[in-house]
Amino acid sequence: MTGEQRAKVGVFGIGLEAYWEQFDGLEERLKGYQRNVEERIGQWAMVVSAGLVDTAQKAYAAGELFAEERVDLIFCHAATYATSSQVLPAVQRAGVPIVVLNLQPTSSLDYENTDTAEWLANCSACCVPEISNAFERASIPFNVVSGTLHEDENAWTEIQEWCLAATAVGTLRGSRFGFLGHTYPGMLDMYSDFTMHQAQLGLHVEVLEMDDLQDRVEDVPEEAVAARLEETRETFEVDESVDQEDLRWSARVSAGLDRLAGDFDLDALAYYYRGTNGSVYERLGAGLILGNSMLTARGIPASGEGDLKNAVAMKVMDSLGAGGSFTEFYAMDFDDGFILMGHDGPGHVVISDSKPVLRGLGVYHGKAGYGVSVEFGVKTGPVTIFGVTQTREGNLKMLTAEGESLPGPTMRIGNTNSRLRFTLPPAAFMNAWCEQGPTHHCALGVGHHAGTLRKVARLLGLEFVEVGRS
Repeated sequence: MTGEQRAKVGVFGIGLEAYWEQFDGLEERLKGYQRNVEERIGQWAMVVSAGLVDTAQKAYAAGELFAEERVDLIFCHAATYATSSQVLPAVQRAGVPIVVLNLQPTSSLDYENTDTAEWLANCSACCVPEISNAFERASIPFNVVSGTLHEDENAWTEIQEWCLAATAVGTLRGSRFGFLGHTYPGMLDMYSDFTMHQAQLGLHVEVLEMDDLQDRVEDVPEEAVAARLEETRETFEVDESVDQEDLRWSARVSAGLDRLAGDFDLDALAYYYRGTNGSVYERLGAGLILGNSMLTARGIPASGEGDLKNAVAMKVMDSLGAGGSFTEFYAMDFDDGFILMGHDGPGHVVISDSKPVLRGLGVYHGKAGYGVSVEFGVKTGPVTIFGVTQTREGNLKMLTAEGESLPGPTMRIGNTNSRLRFTLPPAAFMNAWCEQGPTHHCALGVGHHAGTLRKVARLLGLEFVEVGRS
């Protein structure tokens, strides 16, 4: 899995210059808090520090720094009281959301023995409502994390999630999504507006022709096919149902897909092409599963049936290091209380519970062609499904649910399929999920990530729903 790219975040602390002469040692104490905050955030993001800002002039300088460095997100550490006029300029130029850290150094005060200096070293909450009002009136998206500075797992988990969310959003912006072929005919939930994706997510859609792929498949040298065959046998268990000529063709197409992704600098791919009567394009379309599974495993997620919105969901999950496998709802098990989920086509083999299987299929159900398909289940343990859909107003909308991948038998039909249990029983969960108007696809990843995904939607200004959350 990827997740290696890190967001660039601006960090500054705030205080009031008038305090320093009045209370000896207070400034240095607050700078120590600031260093601690920057060190912790530095575990999850690249930090651009503006230090301790205590005047409006320094706030303007901090704003210039953050704008020049093109930060993805800004953290304001409310170390003590500061006026909102010396905070707002630090965030206006960069044009990115801000998270206010209301982190009190101590869990409570020794009230009878606390003097003014000690109170000021702990009064992070004092100015947070004031600066929240300033951000709201200035139309600057803001969020607040409240807690204690030290040993507060909840607060620091929130901060980590903001860093990871900024990474995911930064990954989308400027990413190049290939769109190869067309959307599966008749799937009205998947038809999508390329301009909407670029406007709301900042990504680029590169429309590709089947000829672009065919040209590269034809030019693959035999040594590259042999190398891909060797890699395939190392990665997959090749079932006896696989025809060796079909396997060799899939390996050739896989090597051609690598060239396509490289030549067009692709970060993700949505694809589907039916073809007819055994034509070269039908054969190409039938030979994509192996190569697109391997692309997905190395951080170029491939979403079948031309579902661009789900390619976005898969890319976000991959950027979080969660995987993000092409998935839909298969069946409900009312006896054991789980939902079977998976899909034909590419899977994220890195999150497989065992060595994935290549199975030969004489027919792809509902699709043209035949050949090699990928089969596996997702690792047992915590999982998250994440979907991107579209509202009637034309806005993108994100929804998610956390659950658990269970051990047990699944179907051997050349598809990915996993037994997933959510917080609601199968029927209630299906009802609640469908109430949100989802597409029928989602991205399945390992681990629980709803908190981070909520922040991704918040940073993008999109509607977000967590299904089954109590």
